Amino acid sequence: MVRLSRSEFAALLLCGVAGNLSAQKDWTPLFDGKSLAGWKEVPFRAHGEVQVKDGIIVIGKGHLTGITWTRDFPKSGYEIRFEAMRIDGGDFFAGITFPVKDSFCTWVNGGWGGTVVGLSSLDNEDASENDTSTNRDFVKGRWYAFRLVVMDDRIQGHIDGELIIDAGITGRQVGLRPGEMDLMTPLGFATYSTVAGLRKIEYRRLPPKQSPKQ
Repeated sequence: MVRLSRSEFAALLLCGVAGNLSAQKDWTPLFDGKSLAGWKEVPFRAHGEVQVKDGIIVIGKGHLTGITWTRDFPKSGYEIRFEAMRIDGGDFFAGITFPVKDSFCTWVNGGWGGTVVGLSSLDNEDASENDTSTNRDFVKGRWYAFRLVVMDDRIQGHIDGELIIDAGITGRQVGLRPGEMDLMTPLGFATYSTVAGLRKIEYRRLPPKQSPKQ
């Protein structure tokens, strides 16, 4: 066994702390925990109220209710992570619309009656119809951790650290569901007939030609 002196141990510890701080700085926050700075409410028809309360963005119940980012955001080669909770209602509570090169897509979580997870749209098929569609139970009042990875040729979605979506998009048509979802671009969160909480929203760029570790 190699024994380290106190000074050597302290140096290693400092290197580890510095490494952790560097990794944390890779992520850029998109929510300051106090206001909707950088965001605006989406003018959906019959939308609910959006407010910030106790460090959480609360998206109220309406036909569709949401917020959209008003500042610059990358078109590809990035990942975004956030936590979301269904507070009330029974449909999608963590719908995120995001850029994919020169187009946009929506990751639906808890749609079509509360359980469908998938991308809308791929090849003009909704999240309930294409090969990214899956079903998952979401417990009301529980926080879930989401991570979305967008590359030139692939979209990945993780829930609580589990890879749920891994869709190759080369040669496929990526777009939004017809209707009001284009109001969400370039980046936005929305709910359908559901009250949701959002927190810890942040993103980072991916190294060129490199996908994140699983």
